[in-house]
Amino acid sequence: MIYFDKVTKCYENGDKVIDDVCFTIEPREFVSIVGHSGAGKTTLLKMLLAEEKPTEGSIYFGSSNVSELSKGKKNVFRRKIGTIFQDFRLLPHKTAYENVSFAMEAAGRSDEEIASDVPHVLELVDLGEKIWHFPHQLSGGEQQRLAIARAIVNQPDLIIADEPTGNLDPINTYEIVQILKKINELGTTVILTTHNKGVIDSIGKRVITMDKGKIVRDDKRGKFSL
Repeated sequence: MIYFDKVTKCYENGDKVIDDVCFTIEPREFVSIVGHSGAGKTTLLKMLLAEEKPTEGSIYFGSSNVSELSKGKKNVFRRKIGTIFQDFRLLPHKTAYENVSFAMEAAGRSDEEIASDVPHVLELVDLGEKIWHFPHQLSGGEQQRLAIARAIVNQPDLIIADEPTGNLDPINTYEIVQILKKINELGTTVILTTHNKGVIDSIGKRVITMDKGKIVRDDKRGKFSL
């Protein structure tokens, strides 16, 4: 379970980007967070990833208070989370196989596990035939599917997808959303941020709407409404 308990975030110039936010995300939920640029979505995710600390309040992931983790424990904690970004963040000089295997190596997985799991996860995102391709040889949609494979290969408890379809056309956007829904159906919690109304409306799951650092709506089966 993820719990934001009266979380506020202020920067040194006095700007309050998150204002007394409280909400809970249950295991296996699919939650979309929407809001205009500057609403606080990215800051919220950075605090959940322990990249930034709240000024007030606490963030819990299971029994762990995220903001109080030591540096060593943060690294262990982050292995429970797979992240997907709008700009893919792939390693350009490594093949699809190597991009995914690198994530497993960083998590201390064995050579046998890597050899077994990497082809399987690339098949899952329909990249089995592109296993030795480099990122520049892949389309935008394929690059994002590779980023998803990298995010899920270590079987995280949570996937954070921050504007994952922002650079994609409607067909590739649809495919990415279907993969995220499938990952969720297999038991992984998913948090998605997006500006895409069509994406939100097609998912039909919980939607949290933010405005000026506050939660202004929290709908169990919501649609995009700003």
